[in-house]
Amino acid sequence: GEFLAGQGIAVSALLLPGHGTTPEDLNRVRWEDWASAAEEALAALKAKVPKVFVAGLSMGAILACYIAERDASLAGLILYAPAFQVTNRFFWLAPLLKGVIRQFPKGKETDLTDPEAPSRLWHYPTYPVRGAAEFLALQRRVRRDLGAIRVPTIAFYSSRDANVPLSATRFLDRFGTPDKEIIILHNSGHCMTV
Repeated sequence: GEFLAGQGIAVSALLLPGHGTTPEDLNRVRWEDWASAAEEALAALKAKVPKVFVAGLSMGAILACYIAERDASLAGLILYAPAFQVTNRFFWLAPLLKGVIRQFPKGKETDLTDPEAPSRLWHYPTYPVRGAAEFLALQRRVRRDLGAIRVPTIAFYSSRDANVPLSATRFLDRFGTPDKEIIILHNSGHCMTV
């Protein structure tokens, strides 16, 4: 974002509700709060520039798809490790566990190949369970209507991603646009932006 802004391109990089603060905050929001914040940021950017691309990483990519399902005027969609499915088998239990367990710790392992990359990656030290349940609800909502995505799309996946399997690329087959491309990176982990 900073690089693009330095090139004179208007950029809006919003901090979604419940993100960038504490894990407890992520347990207090609903996926509709993320969608509303993204739609407000999009409207503000569209008021300034004539052509808008929407991009997102992981859950943010799924949120970007939600926006694209509702707004065919976008110039394009850029998806980084779109989490249409995840490898964590406990993820699917989040709706059942959200009233019992507030959060559980993350492991220390990383799928990033650059030894400096983890220091550039900010994240919560735990998984907020209610937040995971909200992400699952968003994921299910978006997967239902992928055919409504009619804007040019490029999706980046990593062969080393420990969170999103390469098999998730199959969801792009359901997009309504014929203009789509998948790029597989072979020396990156899930958070390929670092």
